[in-house]
Amino acid sequence: MTSPRAAASAPPPVTPLPTVPLAVAAVQAEPVPGDVAGNARAAGALAGRATDAGARVVVLPELFLPAYHPPTLAADPAGTDVLADAAGLVDDPRLDPLRAAARAGGLTVVVGAAVRLPDRRRTIAALVVDPAGTVRAGYHKQQLWGDERDLFDPGDRGATLVVDGWRLGLGICYDGCFPEHGRAAAADGAHGYLCPSGYLAGSAHRRDLYYAARALDNTMYVVFANAVDGADPWRFNGGAAVYDPQGRPLVRGADTGTDVLVATCDPALLADTRTAHTMLADRPAGPGAGRTQLAG
Repeated sequence: MTSPRAAASAPPPVTPLPTVPLAVAAVQAEPVPGDVAGNARAAGALAGRATDAGARVVVLPELFLPAYHPPTLAADPAGTDVLADAAGLVDDPRLDPLRAAARAGGLTVVVGAAVRLPDRRRTIAALVVDPAGTVRAGYHKQQLWGDERDLFDPGDRGATLVVDGWRLGLGICYDGCFPEHGRAAAADGAHGYLCPSGYLAGSAHRRDLYYAARALDNTMYVVFANAVDGADPWRFNGGAAVYDPQGRPLVRGADTGTDVLVATCDPALLADTRTAHTMLADRPAGPGAGRTQLAG
């Protein structure tokens, strides 16, 4: 018989692995500040490129639809935001080109947006466009960075997207700087972690370290999309990438220029990695015992 104490300390179960490969695309591109309709057209064209390269899931940068440009986001919230209903659905005709691209390619598209909720909260969100063209505000950024707190409200829960048996945790930029965020996705059974982001020029070291670490921490694939180029002080540094479950880049973009980077998430590699590196199976259910203080 298992004691209550032993049962309480048992690690959570690991979710069964997917059985089919999944091709994913990480996009780096430069949107136009405030031009939601034009950026949606650009997103549709980029999604089309991903389709041509065989992708099934496409991830575009943080706040791609209005562009990550705080002066514009502050000056014109009505023009830069999309509205979500109580069920999280977004019905905005400006997004029709993106819906059409998802339907044409049988794609799931994850794209950054500024979302106004029915309770008037405003969030940085990851919209999920499914292959039928339905748009949902799938995830709201939980960790706001710097002056984002002056414009937006934080989300209060994580989210997991399921595509072809792959469980894909959603995070947005600064979320990925917190090991706890990626681990929460893994604890929910994630096999991958999708991160629309907006890293500024000068941050390449952190950009390349955080998301590789989240992959290795949790033995899961990571898809990192990033804005690129623009004008100072809102100039972004690309480097979009897909990391394997040991944190190795399968593809990575340059620091400038638009790119659509496609890689295949392999269930056999995921299984082999988790067999060799058992952090998820070995993780404790709680924070562990107290600490001992030592005098030096």
